[in-house]
Amino acid sequence: NDQELDNCDTILRCIAEDLRERLPPSALLPGEQLVCVHTIQERAPVAHVDAFVYDEQALEDAWASGTLSRAYCMDCGSHRTKPLEFISHSFSALEVKFLFRYALPDLTTCTVLDVGSRLGPVLYGAYLYSSARRIVGVELSGEMCALQQAMLEKYHMADRVEVVCADICTQGDLLRTADVVVMNNVFEYFMDSESQARCWHFVREHVRQPGCLLLTVPSLEESLGRLQVRAYNVGVNVSEWVCEVPLDYSVYLGEGMDHEALESIHLYRVL
Repeated sequence: NDQELDNCDTILRCIAEDLRERLPPSALLPGEQLVCVHTIQERAPVAHVDAFVYDEQALEDAWASGTLSRAYCMDCGSHRTKPLEFISHSFSALEVKFLFRYALPDLTTCTVLDVGSRLGPVLYGAYLYSSARRIVGVELSGEMCALQQAMLEKYHMADRVEVVCADICTQGDLLRTADVVVMNNVFEYFMDSESQARCWHFVREHVRQPGCLLLTVPSLEESLGRLQVRAYNVGVNVSEWVCEVPLDYSVYLGEGMDHEALESIHLYRVL
């Protein structure tokens, strides 16, 4: 009901606020290294801002206080500035709500696996907005895992949610047994092309259960196409592996909803 949904929304906001106090504005930790591989990054500077930790209001506040900048200088010291491109590696709270209230079916008997769970928004959302039996986040960063674990314990979610600190390429069993696999910009910014190709090949080899749902940002075609453009043959034929499930992006989730961001979410069913 509406009251329950409002409570879930409030809890998600509280988690984001808790995390915001513990993190730099980019939500990138000192040990993380980004690999600049996209043309947009070669063309112009990119600001990494976590969409879960910084909702629209928090962003406005950060810009107003000078914590974050909206623009970059084209000629150092001049007034010739251009808007920064903002990139997030996490879903916003509204996107998480969209996933579990609208995009995905009833998950009562299901295992949800988030590949590269970072700060855990998918895990919290799956707990609050779905009845998923088991929710697992796999994250390589020990610092990120510790933050997620702290939130799970503080908000009493550890009964259905667990965090595995590991490289996804060591977690074949989890991929094989998951009913829903979530991948949000998971390899693109953190690995060179060769490593990305290896990871995608591993995912393709292990996510084979017919009917398993794969939820990605960006589309599989875009992620794999970028690698092929750079002459990396991943060995994944998308049309032989999955079929895309149409999503209704027109739902109203509240003020600040970024429909363009919603449209970057793609859902597939394994054949």
